[in-house]
Amino acid sequence: MSHYRSNLRDIEFNLFEVLGADDYFGTGPFDNVDGEQARMLLSELDRFCRESIWADSFADADRQPLELSPEGDVTIPERLDAALRAFYEAGWHLMPLPTHLGGSGAPPTIRWAGTELLAGGHATASLWPIGSLMGGIIDEIGTEGQQERFGRPMVERCWGGTMVLTEPDAGSDVGAGTTKATFVEKAGADDLGAVYHLEGVKRFITSADAQTHENTVHLVLARPEGAGPGTKGLSLFLVPKRHVDTDGNIGERNGVRVSNLEKKMGIKGSATCELSFGLDGTPCVGYLAGDVHAGIKQMFLVIEYARMMVGTKAMATLSTGYLNALDYAKVRVQGADMTEMADKTAPKVEIINHPDVRRMLMEQKAHAEGMRALVMYAGWVQDQAQLASSHDTDDGADHDEHDRWIAREDLLLPLVKGYCSEKAYELLSLSLQTFGGSGYTQDYPIEQYIRDARIDSLYEGTTAIQALDLLFRKIVRDQGTTLTWLADQIREVVKAGGDQDPFAGERRQLGEALEQVQGHLGVLIQHAMASQDEAQRTEIYKTGLHSTSFLESLAEVTIGWLLLRHAEIASDRLEADAAGADEGFYRGKVATARWFARNVLPKVALRKAGAEQEDGALMDLPAEAF
Repeated sequence: MSHYRSNLRDIEFNLFEVLGADDYFGTGPFDNVDGEQARMLLSELDRFCRESIWADSFADADRQPLELSPEGDVTIPERLDAALRAFYEAGWHLMPLPTHLGGSGAPPTIRWAGTELLAGGHATASLWPIGSLMGGIIDEIGTEGQQERFGRPMVERCWGGTMVLTEPDAGSDVGAGTTKATFVEKAGADDLGAVYHLEGVKRFITSADAQTHENTVHLVLARPEGAGPGTKGLSLFLVPKRHVDTDGNIGERNGVRVSNLEKKMGIKGSATCELSFGLDGTPCVGYLAGDVHAGIKQMFLVIEYARMMVGTKAMATLSTGYLNALDYAKVRVQGADMTEMADKTAPKVEIINHPDVRRMLMEQKAHAEGMRALVMYAGWVQDQAQLASSHDTDDGADHDEHDRWIAREDLLLPLVKGYCSEKAYELLSLSLQTFGGSGYTQDYPIEQYIRDARIDSLYEGTTAIQALDLLFRKIVRDQGTTLTWLADQIREVVKAGGDQDPFAGERRQLGEALEQVQGHLGVLIQHAMASQDEAQRTEIYKTGLHSTSFLESLAEVTIGWLLLRHAEIASDRLEADAAGADEGFYRGKVATARWFARNVLPKVALRKAGAEQEDGALMDLPAEAF
């Protein structure tokens, strides 16, 4: 039996009962996928992720080491290779792509629902088939020659692809990168862009090589000679592992090599690589993406996708961890019921009857479903941005409305990536705890879930980076306009409910938490503004000390709002006696929203109080004191 426990029912609840996807699927940019087709796609993908070699290769990919040849070729475990080939053969890499690239043209919400299923079924395998995404991005930013030579084959021939940012001495400080790009010649008749030779070393490059892919195209940030410092001086280059001629034939190796494989705690089936460029005597040829120097802007198309993917992966892992723990708790018999624990002859009961086990299960359930709601809502916002682009106006699209939806997506992204990655890892410990000592063994998948999930708060920008991005780029930069929009959506639910409202208490708790998180933000901005005075420049430290806790609070208020919306819909179904076989599902929705409001939202006030009381003393402490 597969390790994977999916929750397709909750995915469909979010899509169709909460977000109303039936109203716009099959229209405008999504005219190729209506609601019925979306359900069919997700049902089939769910089956693939649970019942095929995709989930069955989960443990093998963890326990059989990767191999690196002297030439820089990586060999992955046979069953992982088979799982990836099955994925490509079924055409799942095409689902999120536009129709002109052979894709289904599915809305972003379907992409992220599919990402959840794939990552839950096999997190490591889900990190490999990124080449088609990269092909889509080259199709968007590349020259016609680059689209033809690299972009389309990445989709049609299932090539690999990577995003290459990090350097050994730069880490998360992308702008400190020193990989050099030396100009060779301008773009020729092949329209492949200006040609450069790259030289340097990059580290922590995900899924950089495998026998599965006949070729791999690396998207590399490097600094052209004479370019300025920081991220603005970086340009993006397309660097194929092997050269490709005008007829699409794969030729000699380029001067890029996998020079090391990292030995890791988890995601062991993912080839986390060091890449060396132009250091073995063979020039590393790179083509300037789009034939323009706009590297960091172009790369952010990949970074934003990757951050959303990481948050979705984390949520998916917690969800299957919880559902595994739930199944175990229903059958594991141990101890008497607490009301009879003094009676040594009392019958033993399933551990789901023990209060503390129920506490652990509800904490996992509430967060797994809450984070799924956050991911699906962010996907819905992306759907609305695409719909706005297609609305008829004098010049063909509603650009202002599109820009507003993009700003809303940008606000939610650090919540998805930062909060989901931190909370999933934290709560997977409760999944393991539910199993007791058995959870610590390889008899159950939880110990691998935990190891595979630990990376999520580290790569694609640590949680501290997400928090600073949220505060300064997503809130301060647009003067709180987008955050105000989100707060207004939450207030509508807070103020809803009439006489005999069953959620009056939860609305009050949500409203209080919203006020607290706004107060928390006010404190952080006050310190940041004070730091503009040279005499008070260290006030910014107080902002930095509480920016991550602000991200946590804003995420929890947003999730609390979404769960309360879920509970309203579920309550209506129950009151109308329309729940049928889903009565337990809907009752669970109501209970989850109540539990979250009473047990999680009160933490928001504590974080605000901590920010208000901050004196900055921690920054005055000498390093020796640590």
